[in-house]
Amino acid sequence: QVQLVESGGGSVQPGESMRLSCAASGSIFSVYAMGWYRQAPGKQRELVAAITSGDIITYAGSVKGRFTISRDNAKNTRYLQMNSLKPEDTAVYYCTVGQYSGNSYYAQYWGQGTQVTVSS
Repeated sequence: QVQLVESGGGSVQPGESMRLSCAASGSIFSVYAMGWYRQAPGKQRELVAAITSGDIITYAGSVKGRFTISRDNAKNTRYLQMNSLKPEDTAVYYCTVGQYSGNSYYAQYWGQGTQVTVSS
């Protein structure tokens, strides 16, 4: 069974940085693609970044240039580095693993989510 454990959420001020971590059970990132979603209150869930098992990365336009996916294969962990955070980045962030169909990523397994709050 796939297990994903997120960590690293919290509260920061606008302009600050934060790194989220997603630790997986086993070497699933070598098989599955991985994506970070977020959902803010009253808004639709948004895929903010995804990485294929071959390390091809895509970002949502709202975070491009500010967010970066990185990896530590030895730890079976993926990270989301978030810089220049804005209040509109406030959301619950979810780590997922899944597959691509064409250019579209589909999550199959979800972590528990971690709250990120950006406020002055």
